[in-house]
Amino acid sequence: MTKKSFIHCLLILIIAIFVYSNKFYYPPLPIENVSKREVLNILNSSSSPIVSLTAEKGYEWFIINSQNQMAVDEIIKDKVSQSGWKFTNKDGSGLFFEKLGERLIVTTEKWTGNYSIAQIPDDFNQK
Repeated sequence: MTKKSFIHCLLILIIAIFVYSNKFYYPPLPIENVSKREVLNILNSSSSPIVSLTAEKGYEWFIINSQNQMAVDEIIKDKVSQSGWKFTNKDGSGLFFEKLGERLIVTTEKWTGNYSIAQIPDDFNQK
């Protein structure tokens, strides 16, 4: 192996390690305050199927560890109902809840095949 090809191999290895360690191969997140690596570290350090990520732009953001959308919906229903909200219906990616005449909408999106992200208005615990 020549010196030039060795340097090329070394550069490719360094780039591959950088891409892998920063999780660039994951899709973009809909939030800005947390990196992909931080999201996965938070999730992997918890035994809960739903983990709070951050509060941003009037919402609390959660990640749910499940491939099954029905399971994701049930996890969210359990989480929100703990604050007294009653599930009413689902429309697309939105889960609708009511409490004392007010309406709460939780939206979800599939982030990867294994994880979904939920956006819940940040005052859902206080109403």
